[in-house]
Amino acid sequence: MKFKTSLKPDTNIIDLTPLVDVIFLLLIFFIVTSDILPLKSLNIEHPKIERATAPRTSQILVVMDAQNVIYVGSKKEIVDFYSFKESLRNEIENCMAFQSGVDPTVVLSIDRRVEYGAFLRLFSLAQEANVKLRLVYSDDRAG
Repeated sequence: MKFKTSLKPDTNIIDLTPLVDVIFLLLIFFIVTSDILPLKSLNIEHPKIERATAPRTSQILVVMDAQNVIYVGSKKEIVDFYSFKESLRNEIENCMAFQSGVDPTVVLSIDRRVEYGAFLRLFSLAQEANVKLRLVYSDDRAG
């Protein structure tokens, strides 16, 4: 069965599909690269605080590196397991004296190469201080 068509190819019609594609790509490029509200144009005046010292945080940092060296507090005082409990108690008392009514949090940042026994010993000593504990870790999915 044969079908006859009455349509004849016309050479005067211009295909606009590639042109539309290029226009959309340029539009997307300019939207993505443009700044919606540049921060340089905002005139923000920060408040001034009449204070001699920087504000303190209610977190006490405890770091243990791969060689089992323990650093306590913002000044990174080096302590051993025997004096860790006393040093941590002093840091907690200093934090509570400076900020009354705020319970400090002990942040444990322990190297992943530390043996499990040393980690548990430090963790149990920190738990004896009866404060909130937080462990620092890195998220492998974010890389």
